[in-house]
Amino acid sequence: MTCVFALHSALPPPELFPSPFCQAVPHALAQAAAERVKQGLAADGWFATEGKMFGVLVVRTQSGQLAYLKAFSGMLQGQWLVQGFVPPLFDAHQRATFEREGALQVARLERQVKALQANGEWLALREEQSRLEKVARQQAEALAQRHRALRALRRARRDALDKAEVTHEQRNVELDALAQQSRADKAEQKRSDSAHRALLAPLQTPLQRHARRHKAAVRLLHLVCRHLMRRIHECYVLSNVCGETRGLRALFAPAEPPAGAGDCAAPKLLAYAHAHGLRPLALAEFWWGPPPSTGGRVPGAFYPACKGKCGPLVPFMLQGLHVAPSRSNGAASASVLEVVYEDNFVVVVNKPAGLLSVPGRGPDNQDSVLTRLQFLMPQPVFVVHRLDQDTSGLLLAAKSQTAYVILQRQFAARRVHKQYVAWVEGVVKEDTGVITLPLRLDVHDRPRQVVDPQAGKPALTSWTVRSREPLRTCVTLSPHTGRTHQLRVHCAHPQGLGAPIVGDRLYGQADDRLCLHAEELGFAHPLSGQSLRFRVAAPF
Repeated sequence: MTCVFALHSALPPPELFPSPFCQAVPHALAQAAAERVKQGLAADGWFATEGKMFGVLVVRTQSGQLAYLKAFSGMLQGQWLVQGFVPPLFDAHQRATFEREGALQVARLERQVKALQANGEWLALREEQSRLEKVARQQAEALAQRHRALRALRRARRDALDKAEVTHEQRNVELDALAQQSRADKAEQKRSDSAHRALLAPLQTPLQRHARRHKAAVRLLHLVCRHLMRRIHECYVLSNVCGETRGLRALFAPAEPPAGAGDCAAPKLLAYAHAHGLRPLALAEFWWGPPPSTGGRVPGAFYPACKGKCGPLVPFMLQGLHVAPSRSNGAASASVLEVVYEDNFVVVVNKPAGLLSVPGRGPDNQDSVLTRLQFLMPQPVFVVHRLDQDTSGLLLAAKSQTAYVILQRQFAARRVHKQYVAWVEGVVKEDTGVITLPLRLDVHDRPRQVVDPQAGKPALTSWTVRSREPLRTCVTLSPHTGRTHQLRVHCAHPQGLGAPIVGDRLYGQADDRLCLHAEELGFAHPLSGQSLRFRVAAPF
């Protein structure tokens, strides 16, 4: 079964291997190879209902010819081995032997856990415990209310004694009687608590017995699953051009490898090339088929390697190659930051695309709006909100901690006016609408966000079409919440606009820049309360 396909092209190969984590468009050779794979996938008619990530690796053979490899992420139609695609990083037949047995053991333990959870005696005991606890709470609340009323009466009686003309002896008698009543209330409370505990006591031993059995079964299930995953991880051996090898767990240590680590297209392609003496030249990964329910994927679009699963693996596998540094599209200009408005309390700037709002991690990510303002201003500066690195437009900063806190409260209370303009891919048919797709972080591919109806945070965006062109639509976007990448996901997701923002390297297709611009910003001045509103036209 051949996995190496000739690539006849007059295009020159890159001098450096393009970084798989690069945010730009893949090298032209990799794109050409990818187009061939896409044509094959289209001809086969695959993926009518479910999409998948594919990858191609352009290589130079030992005879000096250009060729390419192709791979898929995970399994393809339930199979690890598919003709024409490179194999996984493990021996599929060897893994199937123990994985099948392990899966049967896991399934048996899962049935045991479910049976314990559904045990009739345990369910009846818990139901009775719940009933008794409810009765106890009701009785305790009724007793507490009666005691509160009695305390109020005693307090009123003491106040009356302070004003009444009674002898010292009479006063002491009255106070002793009130104190005796208070002690009686406390004793009654203790008797009630003791009675409730006595009612629950007969249930405790059988409840604990069932709970221990269930806990032991769950623990055994977790241990078996962990042991099985460890055996699976041990099947993965990664290599590089230098001839070094490393296990999957070692590359993720001290953390546990995430689910699916080592099964992405990029590690598969590099591993096959290293094993067969092929020189990697360029890599590209693309999505084929319908987008996932979480969004963030466009059919046919290219995407960088994921950082969560491939971040620890691919750099090791590229050791021995000359790799180009990763870079982002829309690099910021080195010119002086444009200040739109400034007084003693606030400063509003027009952030260029490609410039961070605040410094990132590492020495190469320190240039930002904040660091530039700190260089310009004699006093401390605080960025009140953030724009994505690829987004341009109005950004607000405070020149004191007090002003910062006041402005932050306005953002938290959603009293700030924010309006964006964007060009999106395709023609949006409706004229206006509202998108309410909840978002959460994709922990395996930061900073990508995904739609998650269960675990996602609420996100609300209203939009209006400004103009239409044959292939693109200009829209006004108004975010009413401030989730990360909210506008980008809401535009790209099929249940949103279904039209990625032009140049969106994460949720659409990379271009010269992300065509998203924060054109309007309105807020109340932190000192005077005066309403301020600013507008800067988009540069695209």
